[in-house]
Amino acid sequence: QVRLVESGGGSVQAGGSLRLSCVVSEYIYDSISMGWFRQAPGKEREGVAAISTGNDFTTYGDSVKGRFTISQDNYKKTVYVQLNSLKPEDTARYYCAATGTMWTATLSSAEYKYWGQGTQVTVSS
Repeated sequence: QVRLVESGGGSVQAGGSLRLSCVVSEYIYDSISMGWFRQAPGKEREGVAAISTGNDFTTYGDSVKGRFTISQDNYKKTVYVQLNSLKPEDTARYYCAATGTMWTATLSSAEYKYWGQGTQVTVSS
């Protein structure tokens, strides 16, 4: 059974940083898109960042470009997202997700088959 386990969330002040990690428990890692999404109460789910594990292609949501950076460690089957210059509007539950075989990175949530339980990020002003 595929499991995605996120960690690294927490509470920070505006301007601070966090690094989220997502470990994939089973070998689905070859040539897929790994994405980070977030959802705040009362808001729609939003694509944050995604990376193609096969070729390192990345894509970002407009609201986080220049502040967030996604990366991967193939050996550890782990994807990271570095959250810098955090703003109160970044407060949300952040989810890691994985697609089936795909040679690009996508922020289309409909493409994702596997989802983690999420980790909370809270940014205070």
